[in-house]
Amino acid sequence: MELLFLGTGAGIPAKTRNVTSVALKLLEERRSVWLFDCGEATQHQILHTSIKPRKIEKIFITHLHGDHVYGLPGLVSSRSFQGGESLLTVYGPKGIKTYLETVLDATGTHLTYPLVIEEIEEGIVFEDDQFIVTAKSVVHGIPAFGYRIEEKDIPGALDAEALKEAGISPGPVYQKLKNGETVTLEDGRTVNGADFIGPPKKGRIIAISGDTKQCENVKILAENADVLVHEATFAKGDRELAGDYYHSTTEQAAETAKAAGAGQLILTHISARYQGESVNELVSEAKGIFPNSTAAFDFYEYEVKRR
Repeated sequence: MELLFLGTGAGIPAKTRNVTSVALKLLEERRSVWLFDCGEATQHQILHTSIKPRKIEKIFITHLHGDHVYGLPGLVSSRSFQGGESLLTVYGPKGIKTYLETVLDATGTHLTYPLVIEEIEEGIVFEDDQFIVTAKSVVHGIPAFGYRIEEKDIPGALDAEALKEAGISPGPVYQKLKNGETVTLEDGRTVNGADFIGPPKKGRIIAISGDTKQCENVKILAENADVLVHEATFAKGDRELAGDYYHSTTEQAAETAKAAGAGQLILTHISARYQGESVNELVSEAKGIFPNSTAAFDFYEYEVKRR
């Protein structure tokens, strides 16, 4: 499970930062990639990575400002020309369906794969046997969401060595024991599978704020998360300006990470006014409150490890 930042700037593209998109690479977990937002030229950014558009399974949109969605129609269209055949699901606020379908219809775009567009509300927006994705409203002047991605706990492995030491030979019985069943062996012994299964592996948690003023719902999304990806459009000295534009400062992002008990804070959506050494100053501001802070840059990768 890795985060790959395709665009980390705010508002408009800059020479060193494209507009927002974050890829969650789940290649080991489900052989797919999820995107969070898809700003202008996201597909161009993908060309500089190992990501294959046909592997993109889901796209979660935080809100409908252009720097988060203008790249969506192009990527959806290009996926057809790059071997895409599997289902693609796009999640986002009310209006995402009209926006995307209108552009695809107006341009006569034909897709070679099924496309589902889900207009979401607060709550669980996706769940299967591996992951739960929850959306909560954040404060950004227009309908906007943050997301919490929870990996479900992975059952412990069957201890084959312990079974052999107990005189239990490999065979169909191993699968029953792995399922935690109690079985009766040919020699009459009764064996409980739970006695031979190691502890489960704790699932990992990622929280993504989207664009937002500092708000309680982001803290809820980030509770005990392994990593919080939080916008930090402004430095700490521009707290009033950040509030006026419904954005956050470095310190506010750090305060949220600390209050939520997150493991790591990654700052993104950084204004083009901050270049070079000034970005290091942004990180220092956040570290003053939450030491495990860093700032993303385009093509920055972060492996989400189990805590």
